[in-house]
Amino acid sequence: MLKRNLWKILLTLALIAWGASQLVPYQDVPFVDYARTHATAKQADFAKLLDEAAGRRKNLQAASEFVALKQIGKERRLDLSQYFPDIRLESTLTNIEKRNDILLTELLRRSKARLQLGLDLNGGVAFTLEATERPADKDDKDARQQKLAKAIDIISTRINAFGVAEPVIRQVGDNRIEVQLPGVNTKDNPDIVNQVKAPARLDFRIVHPTLTPGAGVETPVGYEILTLDYEGRRGETGVEEVFVKRIPEMTGESMANAFARPDMYGKPEVVLEFTKEGKARFAQVTRQIAEEGRQSGRLGRLAIVLDGKLYSAPTVREEIDSPSAQITGGNMTDREAINLANVLNNPLDVELQIKTQYEVGKTLGDGAIASGKRATYIGVGLVAAFMIAYYTFAGFIAVASVTLNVFIVLAVLASLGATLSMPGIAGIVLTVGMAVDAHILIFERMREELKLGKTLVAAFHAGHDKAFTTIVDANLTTLITSGLMIAFGTGPVRGFGVTITIGIFSTMFTALIVSQMLLDMSIYSGLMKRMRMLSLFGSPGIDFVKFGRAAFIASWILVAVGVIGIGVRGHKIYGVDFAGGDVTSLTFKQKIDTEKLQAAADAAKLGEVMTTYQTEIGGGQDILNVQTESGRGEEAVAALQKAFPNAGLDVVGKNNIGPSIGKEIQWNALMSIGLSIIGIMVYVAFRFEIGYGIGAVVSTIHDVLMTVGIFVLSGREFSAPMVGAILLIVGYSINDTIVVFDRIREELKTNPNGTLKDIINIATSKVFARSILTSLTTFLAALALFVFGGGVINDLSFTFLVGIVTGTFSSIFIASPIFYWWHKGDRKHVEAHHDIAPKYEWQGTSKASE
Repeated sequence: MLKRNLWKILLTLALIAWGASQLVPYQDVPFVDYARTHATAKQADFAKLLDEAAGRRKNLQAASEFVALKQIGKERRLDLSQYFPDIRLESTLTNIEKRNDILLTELLRRSKARLQLGLDLNGGVAFTLEATERPADKDDKDARQQKLAKAIDIISTRINAFGVAEPVIRQVGDNRIEVQLPGVNTKDNPDIVNQVKAPARLDFRIVHPTLTPGAGVETPVGYEILTLDYEGRRGETGVEEVFVKRIPEMTGESMANAFARPDMYGKPEVVLEFTKEGKARFAQVTRQIAEEGRQSGRLGRLAIVLDGKLYSAPTVREEIDSPSAQITGGNMTDREAINLANVLNNPLDVELQIKTQYEVGKTLGDGAIASGKRATYIGVGLVAAFMIAYYTFAGFIAVASVTLNVFIVLAVLASLGATLSMPGIAGIVLTVGMAVDAHILIFERMREELKLGKTLVAAFHAGHDKAFTTIVDANLTTLITSGLMIAFGTGPVRGFGVTITIGIFSTMFTALIVSQMLLDMSIYSGLMKRMRMLSLFGSPGIDFVKFGRAAFIASWILVAVGVIGIGVRGHKIYGVDFAGGDVTSLTFKQKIDTEKLQAAADAAKLGEVMTTYQTEIGGGQDILNVQTESGRGEEAVAALQKAFPNAGLDVVGKNNIGPSIGKEIQWNALMSIGLSIIGIMVYVAFRFEIGYGIGAVVSTIHDVLMTVGIFVLSGREFSAPMVGAILLIVGYSINDTIVVFDRIREELKTNPNGTLKDIINIATSKVFARSILTSLTTFLAALALFVFGGGVINDLSFTFLVGIVTGTFSSIFIASPIFYWWHKGDRKHVEAHHDIAPKYEWQGTSKASE
């Protein structure tokens, strides 16, 4: 027994150890405390530096101790890495200022919790950028709006490259862009705003071949003085001034791509790959410089200028007929090279100026967060209590396995630098409800084997072997959906796909390896001598095919009503995330908890309202922002002033805001759903046959349309997290359908004399208990979120409650009847196209062999 399971034990322990390392530290540690405790050399000297840094912050000489340490290192040419010999820096990096920047940034990263919280739970930083209006744009508003929309897309791409998860980027007014970044502090990351808004205008200009700036030297006509920073062999830095032509010989439009890499000496450089036309122009320019250099007797130079800054000015000896060029800089770090390449690949054609920078408070109040946590604990507790009560000792093993499943999902998310928001937590809770499905499949299969008179050992092996194919098929179809979300989705769609993909693999690992190992060891050791299980749901003996037509017609009538409801409400179904809205800024004398503000807004029936506090960086009064649907800002303010007359709420500003879920994300979400449905049909048709694929697609479309219709008819509005909720329903629906189809395929093999109608009814009856049990456990988790969670959590859980019911209904009364009608009720028609269930090479690993 031990020999058979040794590799599983070692693998599980290794995974737990890895997960723990990814999740540590579990919460943020103040930067000063972390740096003080992790300095391993000259600790007393470093402690004095920290005290001095704290003094600078207190005296307002620095925004934080992090910035103060940078100042001290620069002023005294002090290499701070001497106090942290365990943190290895690049051996070729000798510039002290750069070494300190990298070291302090790494310490700051390590001091943060590996799994960061989103804006709703922990707040973050935000800034507003204003587009500089050019004379040509004044009369062409459409062109200006197109440039602003393009700028929003580019900023999104740049921020994604920084690894900031779940940012909010939206248009404010006619010419401003608001960016909210969870878990980011501009006091410790002062350069992030500049990197986000950099236009990235790349110029290749000629350096004057003979003149250099100096005393008494006038600037030639058509030239300007630019400064080039350089670093010597010993790490010393210096500057060189050169005359550079104002008009470039070629621009970044000649560039096709940019990427960072180390040069032949190990120093970072940025490689610029030219277009076909760019390559020809670069050869022409370098040929001209080389010829002029030979005539003057001095080597000519080509300046590479980005946003007015001279990055390098290499000499040109001869024509360079190359598809690429390099930007090098003696004091450029690896991170700077990567950021530079990212900016070059995403150039802005509109100049943006910083208007405001501020810290933004968490969008959920303490009470709302507490209620969300309470709902989480209750939901998980209900699922665990049900599994243990229904399956006793086996249920306890399932709970342990699912707990490990959640642990693995969180660890992988932490390793990817994900941000955890309250909807994300709700999604994990709902995933817990679905994760028990694999265990219920195995336990119900074992129940069937025990009823046939098999021993517990034989039932254990047979149950796992027969459930194996079903579990793999169900998870692989869901993997198709999540994979397409990652490939074609953006923003929340892609993030949701990543989370589901992680959950699929962790569920298969815990159900097929960990749970099997624990059951195997419990049975063979004698700890589990019999499998005690309740039996609340027997075989119903219903003619499912007979009732299929009536159920099909009734459900599609309901779907039609929902679709009509969507058409009647029109754009009113969209919340602020999709349609945009208004933001009203208020000053206040008394700060009110956002949960109380939300309760007052809900009582006034103002539709979607979100309140957040913000504090301008560098001083200024705190501001309360009230975000509402378009045209409802004044109503919201009046309602809040009436509810809190002593708070001194006064309006100081109002702005229109654009949607945070733009048309591109909406289109990508729709495309992901459409491609998922096509992919599912192709996979099911390949693994089973085309009739199954048609049934799966029709039932999935039915579930999505019915759920969306009921959601709209209930008067709710679509928000950003709802995109993920709908995608989750697609995965849940197909998972349930595959279980039914797999049993039909099995019955066709084991019952050669039954009619197709009998086969479908028998197969559906045998999986009926499993479908009800799985739906019940998931329903319990969603119900706890619905009852105890507020705001968007309530909407998410409501959607999933509807999706659970429709998914269970469709797998029984939609998918199977569609399969039956496709084959015209003829078993021979099925057998003419039916594939035999394949044996996976890694199937049957539960066999008892020492």
